[in-house]
Amino acid sequence: MLAVILSFLLAAAPLTVTEDDHVVDKIVKEDFELLYVDRLWVDDMKLKLQMDILDEKLYEKPTNAKLDDNGQIIEEEPGRALDRQKFRQLFLNYFYQGTPERTALPERKIYPRVDSELLAEIREHKIGSYTTNFKQSNEERSRNIELSAEAINNHVVFPGEQFSFNDVVGKRTEEKGYKRAPVIVKGELAEDIGGGICQVSSTLYNAVDLKNIEITERYSHSRSVPYVPPGRDATVSWYGPDFAFTNKSKQPILIRASADDGNMTITILSSEPL
Repeated sequence: MLAVILSFLLAAAPLTVTEDDHVVDKIVKEDFELLYVDRLWVDDMKLKLQMDILDEKLYEKPTNAKLDDNGQIIEEEPGRALDRQKFRQLFLNYFYQGTPERTALPERKIYPRVDSELLAEIREHKIGSYTTNFKQSNEERSRNIELSAEAINNHVVFPGEQFSFNDVVGKRTEEKGYKRAPVIVKGELAEDIGGGICQVSSTLYNAVDLKNIEITERYSHSRSVPYVPPGRDATVSWYGPDFAFTNKSKQPILIRASADDGNMTITILSSEPL
């Protein structure tokens, strides 16, 4: 009987995995067999790797709800990922029974952290705000300020969560649109990609310097800067200092950032006054 089963399994066609009638992959059963005794074992490591490959092809990141320039809510959009439990069961049916020979990728929805209902509550109270000014005539520096402000705009920091400027904004590169502009290095002016974003981190520092917000990492420039009072700046660099804070309140906070007409403004919102 065992020989008959093995003969049947060896004759099975590859499993064709599809998405919307588009072939994503073809899986050969023999590639997953472990050669123990009767060969009716699945190599779990290979199966996990196969699911990782399929998940990467299917994955779509969810989009948080956010506020537009007029303060109106733009609704969230769920993402999707491979339903690994369902796929595993489909694969085991194929492995041991030879069917199905063709299957659509089973998927599951991924819901964003911030939905419209939560955002509607968070925007109720302004708990902090700060504005600095920049020269629009310096187009490169202005562009860097706009990009980094856009990166932190609509970011929600949940209770007990730490915000890291470098983590949220990410590496400043030419591919992302950042330009070479003046920066302060060891007390001297120089040029580097992303010059000017320290004005955004410094504006943020002054906006979140509030009760129940713990500043966990901040460094001043090696010389004074013109956009904030002495000692009120927060320098950042991808390979160097970061600006970080932790939300110690019981409510999430929302960062609103804009850079328009030479004004860099950051407002902090919450569902309750701090």
